[in-house]
Amino acid sequence: MDEIIKIDNISTLYEMIGRGKPKHPLVGILDFSKIDHKDYGNVKVSMGFYQIMLKNLCPGALRYGRKYYDFQEGTLTFMAPNQVFELENPDETKDVYGWSLIFHPDLIHGTTLSSKMKEYNFFSYDTYEALHLSDLEKQKLSDIIKDIELELENNIDKHSKTLIVSAIELLLNYCNRYYDRQFITRTEINKDVISKFEALLDEYFNAENLSEIGIPSIKYFAEKLHFSPNYLSDLLKKETGKNGTEHIQYHIIELAKDKLLSSTVSVSEIAYNLGFEYPQYFSKMFKKKTGMTPAEYRNFN
Repeated sequence: MDEIIKIDNISTLYEMIGRGKPKHPLVGILDFSKIDHKDYGNVKVSMGFYQIMLKNLCPGALRYGRKYYDFQEGTLTFMAPNQVFELENPDETKDVYGWSLIFHPDLIHGTTLSSKMKEYNFFSYDTYEALHLSDLEKQKLSDIIKDIELELENNIDKHSKTLIVSAIELLLNYCNRYYDRQFITRTEINKDVISKFEALLDEYFNAENLSEIGIPSIKYFAEKLHFSPNYLSDLLKKETGKNGTEHIQYHIIELAKDKLLSSTVSVSEIAYNLGFEYPQYFSKMFKKKTGMTPAEYRNFN
C-alpha cells in the first residue's frame, strides 16, 4: 500500500484498464460499467492529468489524504494532476457505473481555459467536499459529456481541440454554478462554520506568543475546521463577501486600529505584537486597507 502507481498519460491508463488506445491522446471519457474493477482495489494512484468523476468510481471506498469517501449517485468529484488517492476494499457484488472525464494539461495549453483553471478551486477541494447534483444537473453535465464523446468519434482535425476544450470549459462553468447552489442550500451549516472560524481567529490573536508564531494562513484554520483551504476560503467568500485571507487581514487591521488609538507604543512594536516579522509589511498592509499609514491613522484620530 505504500507504493504509488504513477500514470503520466492517458494512453498508459487505457492500457492498464484494458481499454485499448484512446481516441485522442490528451482527453478521454471512461464508462465505469465497462471496466473490470476486480484488480484495482487497495492501490494508491497518482495521475498526471485532470479527472472529473460522476457517481461510483469503484464499488469500494476512495481515500484522499486521511479522509474516506463512499461515492453516491449524483456525486461529482474533481482531481488535479499528481494528486494521490487510494482505492480500498472493492465489493465485487456491487454494480459499477458512472463516467470520468480525463484530460491532460497539454490539451489546454495556449487556450483561454488554461489561464482560467485557477478559478476552478474545486480541483483542490478534498473528496468529502464533493459536489452533489440534482437529477437535472446530472443530465446537463452528462449531455456535455456525450457531446465530447461524439467529437472524439470524429477524425481529429484542426477544429477538434477548440471544440473539445470549449465543451470542457462549458462543463466546468456549470460546475461553478452548481457549487454556488450547493453553498446556498447549506447556508445554515455554513453559518456554524463561520462562527467557529471567527472564534478561532479570536483565539489565535489572543495568544501571548503571537510575535513568535507569526501571522496565520488560511491553511491553519482549514485544518482546525477539517476543510481544504480553498473550500473554506470559497465558503467564506460566498457567505460574507470576503475570502479567507481577506478575513485574516481585516481582523489584523481592526486589532491594529484599537492598539494604535489605545496605547502609545510604537508602530513597530504593534507590528511585532500582531505577528509581523517585518514592520514595513504591516505598514504596507495597513495603508492598502485604510488609505493611511499607521502613524497617519493615529495622528488623524
